[in-house]
Order: sequence, then C-alpha cells, then structure tokens
Amino acid sequence: MSTPPAPLNRLRQEWREGRPTFGAIATIPSIQTVRIMAQSLDWIIVDLEHGPIDLGSAHAMITATSGTPCVPLVRIAANEPWLAKAPMDLGALGINFPMICNRADAEKAVRSVRYPPRGERLWGPFHAPYRWGVSMPQYMATADDDMICMVTIEHVEAVNRIDEIMATPGIDVAVIGPGDLATSIDKRGLIDHPEVVDLMARAEAGILNSGVPIGGVARSADQANRMIDRGYVLLALGFDWSLLQRGITASLEGIRR
Repeated sequence: MSTPPAPLNRLRQEWREGRPTFGAIATIPSIQTVRIMAQSLDWIIVDLEHGPIDLGSAHAMITATSGTPCVPLVRIAANEPWLAKAPMDLGALGINFPMICNRADAEKAVRSVRYPPRGERLWGPFHAPYRWGVSMPQYMATADDDMICMVTIEHVEAVNRIDEIMATPGIDVAVIGPGDLATSIDKRGLIDHPEVVDLMARAEAGILNSGVPIGGVARSADQANRMIDRGYVLLALGFDWSLLQRGITASLEGIRR
C-alpha cells in the first residue's frame, strides 16, 4: 500500500496536541512586512475584511510566507463562498469567517472550504500547489483536511446561540472577537466593560465545552499566559500596525526628548 501524502498544514495537529500557536493579522499590503513576521509566527491572517488589501496583494503576501514555518490564513469580508474561493486557490490554508451568528452561518462556512461530497468548494486551485511545492494531485489529496475553517464569535446573537454554533461538524477553530462583540451591545471600544467581559466568558465557556479549539486576542504576555492556562491554542498577538506601533513606542521609551 502506498503511504498517504503528508498534510501541508501543521496547525490542526498542534491544536489537537494542545500546543498554543501564535500569530498576527496583516492589514498592510506589504510582502516585506509579512516576510519579517513570518520568521517568528506560527500563522498570519491576511485581512481582506478591513485592510486595503486586494487579491493580487494577498497572493503576494501568501507567497511571502514560503520557506518559513508560518501558515498563511485569510480573513474574508463576509461569510460568502465566493469570497473564500480565491484565497484558497491562491494558497491560503484557512479561511477566517466573520460574524458567525447561528448554526446556518456555521454550516455555510464549513461547506465553503471543502470539496464535494464534504462541502461545496469549487475546483480551481491553479496557484496553491506552487505555493506549497507540490503537484496538483498532491494538493488535492489533502486539501479538505489542510483547510482550516475558522469561525469568529463576535456578536451577542452568536453568544446566545453558542451551543448550536459549536455543535456544527467541521469547525476547526473558533475565535472570540472582542471589538465587534462590544460594538454589538453598543459598547464600542469598551472591551473591558463588565457586560463585554461577561459575553466573552460565556462564549469562551461554550467553545471550551464543545471541544473545538479556541482562539482569541492576547494584548500582553500576562494575558496570553492566562489564556493558555484556560485552554487557548490560537493567540493573536496583534495587528501588523499595532505591533509596529508598540515596537516604536518601546524604542522611544526612556530616551530624553
């Protein structure tokens, strides 16, 4: 018997073994920025939801992770299969779906990232095999298992329906988005407000109870360590712009001006 091809994506196995992974969200259309971050991070989410990044730039940024252990993922602007299709075909090994508010939303996301009969992804990965240095048959052999379906819990309705969402087969990781969660209850920018903290705790409990890997935003090392202790395996350390901003601030600290 021939040996089945090895998966291209290591993240699912890391999460299954309970190992935390660290990454950032790339909003600047820059090959150089991604290349620098990819040397140190486990994954990068190329942001097609809020940043000024088009598909051409996204393709270049995905390709810029080549030769590093960093896994390229993409956040799309809405939970629509046609938005997920091109990033996967360009070499991304996961799609971050925003605003998943109920089971129907979750099922739609799952179907978007896998080929029939497991899903409804359309065929056409013309450039993905080149990113990963494999043939088209090799890419197709592991495509369904390589692709990460990442759902974001970021609305009060999603928290109220967290159990039905997390019971959806095929979700690979669920992340909590504090910014939009706060906005959904008219607490824009107040992610430490008690009502927002309560919603995040309810979302966290629902995800952890489901057994699906959990992810979130860590704004400091102390916060990251506390989250790891609670079971988080995907930790976003910031955006490219915020990491740059923090680095500049740290460099200026203590200098007499």
